[in-house]
Amino acid sequence: MAPLSVNEARSRILDDAVATEAETVELLSADRRVLAEDLKALRTQPPFDVSAMDGYAVRADDIKSFPSRLRVIGESAAGHGFHQEVESGQAVRIFTGAPVPAGTDTIIIQEDTTRDGDEVIINECVPEAGHIRQRGFDFQEGQPLITAGKMLTSRDITLAAAMEHASLHVHRKPTVGLIATGDELVLPGQPTGPDQIVCSNPFGIAAIVERAGGQAHFLGIAKDDRADLTALCERARDMDVLVTIGGASVGDHDIVAPVLQDMGMSLDFWRIAMRPGKPLMFGRLAQTFVIGLPGNPVSSLICTWVFIVPLILRLLGRADTALPSMSAKLSVPVTANGPREHYMRGVARTEPDGTLSVAPVRSQDSSLLSPLAEADVLIVRPPLDPARAPGDQVSITRIDF
Repeated sequence: MAPLSVNEARSRILDDAVATEAETVELLSADRRVLAEDLKALRTQPPFDVSAMDGYAVRADDIKSFPSRLRVIGESAAGHGFHQEVESGQAVRIFTGAPVPAGTDTIIIQEDTTRDGDEVIINECVPEAGHIRQRGFDFQEGQPLITAGKMLTSRDITLAAAMEHASLHVHRKPTVGLIATGDELVLPGQPTGPDQIVCSNPFGIAAIVERAGGQAHFLGIAKDDRADLTALCERARDMDVLVTIGGASVGDHDIVAPVLQDMGMSLDFWRIAMRPGKPLMFGRLAQTFVIGLPGNPVSSLICTWVFIVPLILRLLGRADTALPSMSAKLSVPVTANGPREHYMRGVARTEPDGTLSVAPVRSQDSSLLSPLAEADVLIVRPPLDPARAPGDQVSITRIDF
């Protein structure tokens, strides 16, 4: 089987992914959840004409010449409006956020007035229409304001509350089971043998999954033993996605694909033309998407960003699954690229002239985590891209993990 291109592999992974069912959550739990249906306003906002300033509510016909003297018959404050009809020659003291009394159509700010007992003197001024926020100035009852598929921000949640929604219908978070594989792995904080290393990948992958909107479940470390791996994989049968880490290649100790196939997994592909991340496996185990990641830390994290994050977004009902992309100019030369699409770790900066520049980090070795931690972008180079000089434009994607 020839390695697939990154785009073809991503398309195959997303082809059959449909959004999870909807569930209801309270507003306080709605941050970064994905809306399952269009949200319409249940009320008009503001529900009445509102004063935008402190001052006096008057009739425009009463202030055609200056100074004008009007009798103050009451006041209107936020939550405590004045509920009488205002007649000619009268004014109402008004405060910001208060309902505009019936019969008035102009707000005179207090700086343009002089108070004299129960009267107010309107000095020469130019009334501004903006001092009154008209009923429905923000939105109208029944107006759709937030569309399905939107990942909710604090701004959306504030708007939803103003629309009088106490709870929201959102897509269920996709469940993602994580299994690390290998006799050499031990969890952080546990004693390590002479030939063992600390298992780090699941923790970073879980963080990416959670940030993307999924629900990560670390199922444990499977030894290089078919029975042990089978037992852990069985625990993921009810999950939306199963992610195995390591053992996805074709070496003597790479048993992930054979074990999963024995369990009923239909294997789609297991190699892609990507660097880092060539040994990427994808299949389906009944309704569960199965993605086998390479064991190298950088490879596994970048493949999570490139393939698993879009899958989670699609399962959440989002249409915008593409990686964010922009251009930057190289600040150093880079050599010609090989036959695989290369995701080089890099650091971007804004130059004094406002342009964006980028340089690769000190090493592109897929086992090194410290250079990855220094990076804030991936430089995406197409297969067989020629050598590039400083100043050449390259495509980059900012990494959010």
